[in-house]
Amino acid sequence: MTSTVIETTTQARLRLLKDLGFLCAGVLCAGMGLKGFLLPNDFLDGGAMGIALLLEVTTGVELALLVVLVNLPFIWMGYRQISLGFAIRTIIAIGLLAICLVVVPYPLVTSDKLLISVFGGFFLGAGIGLAIRGGGVLDGTEVLAIWISRRSPLTVGDVIMVINVLVFGAAALLLNIETALYAMLTYLAASKTIDFLLHGIEEYTAVIIISDQHEAIRQMITEQMGRGVSVLKGEKGYGKRGMRHNDTNILYVVVTRLELTRLKDKIEQIDSQAFIVNHGIDDAKGGMVKGRPLH
Repeated sequence: MTSTVIETTTQARLRLLKDLGFLCAGVLCAGMGLKGFLLPNDFLDGGAMGIALLLEVTTGVELALLVVLVNLPFIWMGYRQISLGFAIRTIIAIGLLAICLVVVPYPLVTSDKLLISVFGGFFLGAGIGLAIRGGGVLDGTEVLAIWISRRSPLTVGDVIMVINVLVFGAAALLLNIETALYAMLTYLAASKTIDFLLHGIEEYTAVIIISDQHEAIRQMITEQMGRGVSVLKGEKGYGKRGMRHNDTNILYVVVTRLELTRLKDKIEQIDSQAFIVNHGIDDAKGGMVKGRPLH
């Protein structure tokens, strides 16, 4: 009993250290995107960061302070809608980012507007993505988007798009259209980077398996890979082995892209003629799929 408690405590500490590592890496990347590219050239981004940048350009208030103030309502919403742990991690991440913007002397990388938009968005998106992997966020509008999506037919992506349209529209009115257009490029670069960090590496993949050795394959997936399997009742038609009308079990499993090759190799060892269909899916929740950070 004592050894189990010690093991659980050790795992919790390692997980906490891992989360803090992601948060710190995210803060450093976001700081690079802001101070190395966007801020010195008066560029904007979307979301809460875009709002803070727009306020900094129009009011002259220190960005470090604005980042905290703009995100405070979203931190409270995250505490109410997600968890206390999420809110604490977000406070840590945003607080570290504010300190980073004041203390860390990032170099000015370039003055080329296209490079600023693309690579500024890349570093900022990498920072936000890493922070999400650490269990927090640097941009609070994602929390608002989750809250609205739960109470309306809009998706999270739809809500974020609407928010950014408002931010870019305000930039066009208060600053100029060119700044708003470059801000859109920055946002696109950032969003694609976030998507890759959160979904590209470990994209969920649904796999359908039809095999006469379905029971052996099912046991392999549940016992060796630790993943859940849905067993669908089916009936064979005409295929590689001729006309069949007997009933069969069809296996349906969700794995990540990194697990897909391992799954196929193990199926090949059991039944080299198994019929396998796989396709990417947007998201999966519950069951025994490998968990993702936050969203």
